[in-house]
Amino acid sequence: MGRYVIRRLLQMIPVFIGSTFLIFFMVYALGDPVAALFGEKAPDPATVARIRHDLYLDKPLWQQYVHYMGQIFRGDFGTAFNGQPVIELMASAFPVTLRLTLVAIVIEMIIGIVLGVFSGLRRGRSLDTSVLVFTLVVVSIPTFVSGYVLQFLFGVKWAWVKPSVSTDAPLDELLLPGVVLALVSLAYVTRLTRTSLAENARADYVRTAVAKGLPRHRVISRHLLRNSLIPVVTFIGTDIGALMGGAIVTERIFNIHGVGFQLYQGILRQNSPTVVGFVTILVLVFLVANLLVDLLYAVLDPRIRYA
Repeated sequence: MGRYVIRRLLQMIPVFIGSTFLIFFMVYALGDPVAALFGEKAPDPATVARIRHDLYLDKPLWQQYVHYMGQIFRGDFGTAFNGQPVIELMASAFPVTLRLTLVAIVIEMIIGIVLGVFSGLRRGRSLDTSVLVFTLVVVSIPTFVSGYVLQFLFGVKWAWVKPSVSTDAPLDELLLPGVVLALVSLAYVTRLTRTSLAENARADYVRTAVAKGLPRHRVISRHLLRNSLIPVVTFIGTDIGALMGGAIVTERIFNIHGVGFQLYQGILRQNSPTVVGFVTILVLVFLVANLLVDLLYAVLDPRIRYA
C-alpha cells in the first residue's frame, strides 16, 4: 500500500504541472490582463510598461509560469487587480464553497444510493420506472431553471427558507443551494447504483450467499451493495472537484460569495491572478479526491489489493 501511494503521488506531479501550465497559458496568452485592468481608457505607455514589469508580464510565457509556480510554493498566489492578495480571497471563498459541496455530496450520496438500491432491487416494477422517470427529468432540467424554481417556491412563495444566503453562509441556509447543486449528480448516482446493483444481483457470489441461507439484508449490505458501490464511489470522488468548480450558477442564484462567485468575477474582469490561483487549487482538489477514491477501492472490494 505504501509503495502504491508513493507511486500515485509521483504520478500526480506531472499531471499537476501539465494542468496548471495549460490553465496559465490559456488565461495569460488569450488576453492582456493589463489592457483589461484599464478597460476602455488609454493608459500611459510608461505606466503600462511599469505594470507589466511588476507583474512579470514582460517575460516569455514559460518564464512567467516558472516565476508563478515559484510563488505558489512559497504560499504566494499573487495579487488581484483590486490590490487584495489572492490568498485572502481564497480564505474567504473556499470555506463557503466547501460547506456547500459537503451538503451537496451528503444529499447525493444518501438520496441517490437509497433510490438506486430500491430501484435496482425492484427492477422492472413501478417503483423502478418512477425512479428512472424522475432521474431523467432531473438530468434534463438545467441548473439555472431548477435553482430559480426552487428558490421561488421555497424561499419566496412559501418562505420556508431564505431566498438568498447571507455573507456568513451558515449551514442551514446552504441546504436549499446544496439540493440545487446536487440534483444532477444525485440523478447520476441513482442510475449508477441501480445499474450496478442489478448487474451484480445475478453474480455467482450472490447466488452462493443466498444458497448458504444468509439473511436477505446481509446478502444485500455485505455482498451485493459493497461491490456495487465501486463505480458510484468513482463518480462521487470525481464529482467533488466538479461541484466546487462548477457551482458558479448556484452561487450566483443564491448570492453565495464562494469559489464560483470569485471565478465569475475574475473571468468577467479578466482578473488573471484570481482565475489561475483558484483553478490551481481546484486541480489539487481533483488529484487528491481521485487518490482517495483509488485507496477506497481496497476497502470496498477485498479482491483489490495494492501490493
